[in-house]
Amino acid sequence: MLELKNISFSVSDEGSPLEIIDNVSLNLDDGKFLVITGPNGGGKSTLAKLIMGIEKPTSGKIIFDGRDITGLDITERAKLGIGYAFQQPPRFKGLTVHKLLSLAHGSDLPEDECCAYLTNVGLCSRDYLNREVDSSLSGGEVKRIEIATLMARKLRLAIYDEPEAGIDLWSFNMLVESFRSMNKGFGSVIIISHQERIMKLADEMAVIANGKIRERGTLDEIFPHLMGEFDEGCNFRGERQ
Repeated sequence: MLELKNISFSVSDEGSPLEIIDNVSLNLDDGKFLVITGPNGGGKSTLAKLIMGIEKPTSGKIIFDGRDITGLDITERAKLGIGYAFQQPPRFKGLTVHKLLSLAHGSDLPEDECCAYLTNVGLCSRDYLNREVDSSLSGGEVKRIEIATLMARKLRLAIYDEPEAGIDLWSFNMLVESFRSMNKGFGSVIIISHQERIMKLADEMAVIANGKIRERGTLDEIFPHLMGEFDEGCNFRGERQ
């Protein structure tokens, strides 16, 4: 289980502290699928980075499986089974997709298993298995490959930051089906997204705005009235401009 206790995170803005995350508390039980949504700049990605250990909270505690992991770095958290997919994934010149998936899995993956992971994210394995994860791949291709590596890791907690970004409609449909299958017997999943179809996969939803959790509840409690909060410009009402 993941538990955030009174987490705050601030940065210096011209000598004064700027609160990005403001006293957030949140629980996520094992096997649950949580979608975090809300206005741009509201703190969603920062909260995900705090859970992964990319950023360190100014105050508060992060508990995972009963252990205080607040002081652990990203590598130590990864060893506990926490994984994170970036909005802008890194590239690895000289490393093939097959090798990257095998490294993520922890042992050499047979080609048919690699192909299954790639197919799940909308990539033709025949075209990608032996390609290097370098600048020859588009941003959307690298994004999908990174999502496949997280699937190969069999994580206790997988965090996806706007996985739909840069992905074409056909591949997005495949991705939604993959997330749907992950929700059955898989570890806990946190997805940051504005996409309606991804939101509808959630067991639970949280709306974050201005660094605070504005709403939290089940899909049935949050989703019906959430859609009405988008104005014609596709921004949440109350979003900072």
